[in-house]
Amino acid sequence: MKLIILDHCLQASEWAAKCIKNCIIQFNPRPDKCLTMGLPTGLPRDYSEIYHSFMWNNFFKYIGIDPGKPHILSGNGADLQAECDSFEEQSKDAGGIELFVGGIGSNGHISINELGSSLVSRIRVKTLAIDTILANAQFFHGDLAKVPTMALMVGVGTSMETREVMILITGVHKAFTFQQHPHTIIVCDEKLPWS
Repeated sequence: MKLIILDHCLQASEWAAKCIKNCIIQFNPRPDKCLTMGLPTGLPRDYSEIYHSFMWNNFFKYIGIDPGKPHILSGNGADLQAECDSFEEQSKDAGGIELFVGGIGSNGHISINELGSSLVSRIRVKTLAIDTILANAQFFHGDLAKVPTMALMVGVGTSMETREVMILITGVHKAFTFQQHPHTIIVCDEKLPWS
């Protein structure tokens, strides 16, 4: 496990971005093998704060990915668990996940896997904890009625099977589980209580 401690959030973010870029260059993925996980349910695909829009606006459009190629979970399907199961199979068919990039929430959740989630959990539909809903209200102008209460997410078990894990942790009150993964990179600022 690598622990990278930097002075502030911007430095940690820049370091993580360079590491992700280098991983992509080394892995040289095919344009049809892009998978993005973690998605609030019930929001339109073009809503600016969901992962579908975020990935296109901040990443895919800059690296020349064909819009029809990446598989991004859909939180609007009729059968959300079937969507998760299909995504799990697609990741296996693609040869597994090369790099999992996640974060730790202020309540200690790992990439939306709330506290108490099984360490062998798979991609699934999960009800969000009230702490997560309250934290996400910032993306909905503080209107709790608009904040999704469920999300599609990669389970801890699925992410532990990836070849490399990067957890970006900034701020205080962050818990950590991925120290057991043999190829984890933790990028954080100095505000962590255990750093």
